Amino acid sequence: TDSYPMSLGEMINLYKNNEIFINPDFQRYYRWTPHQKTKFVESILLGIPTPSIFVYQREDGIWELVDGLQRISTILEFTGNLRNQDGEVKPPLILEGTKMVPGLKGIVWEETEDNTLTLPDPLKLHFKRSKIKIEIIQKESDINAKFEVFERLNTGGSFLSFQEVRNCLLIMVNKDVYNWLCKLAKNQDFQDCLSITDRLLQERYDMELALRYLAITHFPLYRRDVNEYLTDSLMEISKNIDFNLEGEKLKFDKIFNLLNLAAGDGTFKKFDGSRFKGKFLESAYEAITVGLFENFDQWDHEDVNLLRSKIEKMWIEEDFTSNSGSGSNAQTRIPRLIPFGQNYFRHE
Repeated sequence: TDSYPMSLGEMINLYKNNEIFINPDFQRYYRWTPHQKTKFVESILLGIPTPSIFVYQREDGIWELVDGLQRISTILEFTGNLRNQDGEVKPPLILEGTKMVPGLKGIVWEETEDNTLTLPDPLKLHFKRSKIKIEIIQKESDINAKFEVFERLNTGGSFLSFQEVRNCLLIMVNKDVYNWLCKLAKNQDFQDCLSITDRLLQERYDMELALRYLAITHFPLYRRDVNEYLTDSLMEISKNIDFNLEGEKLKFDKIFNLLNLAAGDGTFKKFDGSRFKGKFLESAYEAITVGLFENFDQWDHEDVNLLRSKIEKMWIEEDFTSNSGSGSNAQTRIPRLIPFGQNYFRHE
């Protein structure tokens, strides 16, 4: 890597001249609140040091943003330069008042018809001359370096969920596989079976579950941390040219169509003897999906009643119940549930 401080004015000009690239697919993860954006602008105006920005220098010399989306996007939005995913300039940020500088309320960079509270020219100069440290991953580095940097900076108590970080990594590694995984997660039968909250959907938990299905049906866990296991599995899929994306999609579609017909949104909930109730359970998801995958050729649409019965009776199987529940540890649970599901869902 190389590093040096750069003025915000220089950074803005690089963006305007298309010399720094922010992947449009990352824009969906720019979701700081107006308060968070204002606090960051306030920090710059007060001269408070800010963390480094990481960029990857491509072969053509263009810098590709690796880490710092929220900060760079806020700077560009405040100064009226940020473009959306369609390339259109977004409306400039209107600041909020803060505890230390309540006078920021209603301030904009340039005067508009609706707002005359503009940042004074001396403060504009101060803002543009403020420095931010740029860490540059050189083009001579292994291409995987930018993925490694992004993952390490954005996991462990980060603003993004683990799956959102994986999605960003996958966009960098293999955009086609990213689009393929998105299509799996959007499958209506799959969505109907999940019954998860809007918050989890926003954090792309549905994509994580589609990935979890792929991971447990193709790759051993080896007692790794589950998030590391899912990331490694996704990278393996993205780099393996022999991985049959179309064939796997056909299997995925059929399995979740059968499950939706059999039990709908109760598929992965606890069965109490009379009905499915409660919340989505990962343990049920793992046992059922790996079982149907392993015995894929044995199940068809005329078997949906039998399939529902198998799912209901699964909840009195000691090998399953002893490893299920929200408190179960995935590292020990998954290696036990995989052989259970493979055996239990054999068509008899």
